[in-house]
Amino acid sequence: MAWPALLAALALVAGAAAADDFPRLNGERFADIRVDVRPLIAQGNGPQAEALRADLTLALRRAFAGRLGGRGPILVVLVRGLSLPPYAGAQGGGRGGLGGGNQTDYLDGEALLVGRGGEVLGRHPQLTATPSSYGGAWYDPLSERRRVTAVANIYAEWLRRQLPAD
Repeated sequence: MAWPALLAALALVAGAAAADDFPRLNGERFADIRVDVRPLIAQGNGPQAEALRADLTLALRRAFAGRLGGRGPILVVLVRGLSLPPYAGAQGGGRGGLGGGNQTDYLDGEALLVGRGGEVLGRHPQLTATPSSYGGAWYDPLSERRRVTAVANIYAEWLRRQLPAD
């Protein structure tokens, strides 16, 4: 099934799928891994959404490397939300005023197991919270970009741990 057709099928059946859990693959490998950031793009987060798509795709391929390359279903992560609040270093908190801060980045998505006919075989919603400080020094112009990479990497690792291993 072509990628645009798969996305169209997801839009139609994602809400109607009856599967609440991710089924076991019984040794079968994913045919592919894809990341859908259209909800973020629709919210006006185009460049950041595209950066997240690239980072999350790479992180998922790395995390699921041993379970990828088969003829099984496709693992699609539908990203519904990305929150990177303004971050300016530690904001009080912590012992003695050192460190602390409570800014947190969030990535809200849903992993969908999609069969060859476009049917959703399973779903797993996941919300990942990452300290905003993972992007490094707040005054570095690349900090926000590193925050996107960090939240993508952590999302992928947690997803690997949450989905059935076989």
